[in-house]
Amino acid sequence: MNKIIRKLSELIDIRENVDYQTADTSIRKNIAFKGPNVIILACAIIIASVGLNVNSIPVIIGAMLISPVMGPITGLGLGLGTEDGNLLKESLKNFAIMVAISILASSVFFLLSPLTLENPSELLARTNPTIYDVLIALFGGFAGILETSRKEKGTVISGVAIATALMPPLCTIGYGISRLNITFMFGALYLFLINTIFIALATFLAVKLFKFPAIQKEDENHKGLSKSWYAIILTVIILPSIWTAFNVVKENNFKIHAAQLVKNNKNMGKSFVYDYKTNYSRKLSTVELFVAGEMLTDEAKERLLTEANNYGIMRSQIIIHEDATIVREDLSEVEILKGIYEHTDKQIKILNDSIIKLNDRLEAYDDNVIPVQSIAQELFAQHPQITNVVITRGSAVDAETSTESERIIALISSNHHISHDLHNQIERWLKVRLKNENVLVVEAK
Repeated sequence: MNKIIRKLSELIDIRENVDYQTADTSIRKNIAFKGPNVIILACAIIIASVGLNVNSIPVIIGAMLISPVMGPITGLGLGLGTEDGNLLKESLKNFAIMVAISILASSVFFLLSPLTLENPSELLARTNPTIYDVLIALFGGFAGILETSRKEKGTVISGVAIATALMPPLCTIGYGISRLNITFMFGALYLFLINTIFIALATFLAVKLFKFPAIQKEDENHKGLSKSWYAIILTVIILPSIWTAFNVVKENNFKIHAAQLVKNNKNMGKSFVYDYKTNYSRKLSTVELFVAGEMLTDEAKERLLTEANNYGIMRSQIIIHEDATIVREDLSEVEILKGIYEHTDKQIKILNDSIIKLNDRLEAYDDNVIPVQSIAQELFAQHPQITNVVITRGSAVDAETSTESERIIALISSNHHISHDLHNQIERWLKVRLKNENVLVVEAK
């Protein structure tokens, strides 16, 4: 066992591959908010805002890759780990400036943007953090500082930038401000704080694990932290991390238990739960159950509320909606489905309206397209002497009024001269066939 432990220790020992000086220089260089970093931040803001505005995942990923916001966060962890007061102060200052500019710029962008999506899924995805976001930020931050510190560089930083998304939540905050939407503002802010805190915490832990040398107190270029300030700052970072992780885990467990409750109570006699909704709150979380079929009896409700306690959900947290139920004993399956359809009539109407609009667009497109192939075949069948047909749209200008009108022009060629009567006959037929009086037939010599 001792040999196995020793082998494992040698396998994961990375201190020999850590270049403290290079890591320190690289992190300090990325902290500064001037020169290229200013331009890069501006580009990242616009790219992320556009990507969120049009629900484009590749564009959002591009913004994550070029964003410089992660620099001050790793600087914060390094400054705390090496007890460097100057580095800590500089990191916090530049971090605050970057965040303020990002939120301000994205707010202005969304205020001026003419595009408003009915379902901004990429924006909504940044408003509901889960336990996975905590884990991603923690291990992503650890991978980031490890990649920065090791002697042989790889491609880890790009993956870390994508995983620990910082720019999209900032731009989502700007979207919430531009629309005065509290859900977007505070949901995205919560996600951004989770990423920030856990990246900084991971960097701090890695610095301590890799045993980065602390600064010398007598160094004139660095000002060491006093023990009291060191303890305060460490507490400010660690306590919110624990509190955030606890709340995210609690919310995640509540949603899992609610899903299990619904799954095990889907069918209750002639009633069934066809949909549900969870509303998590630190004061009182609720589960809304939408029931169809026959109205639940008092006994059925009591069984449901009693079983909810087995999942850690109190009676007061269950809200039952029976809008789609019917009070009848001989309820058939058809009538049960009818209750659901009546309850979701609004959604069906919205879908139908969308289909009608789409059909109108398709009809308008079809009306604008000339079926040249079929018209040519019909003409060839009626008049075998016609050898070639070209139909196109053009415009005609009246000499007296100088007004311009659209016209369909048909160029036809024949083995023999086309008589005046045949010319008029073809022109009248095309007007009927194309449902357009502005048709001109021209014989191509």
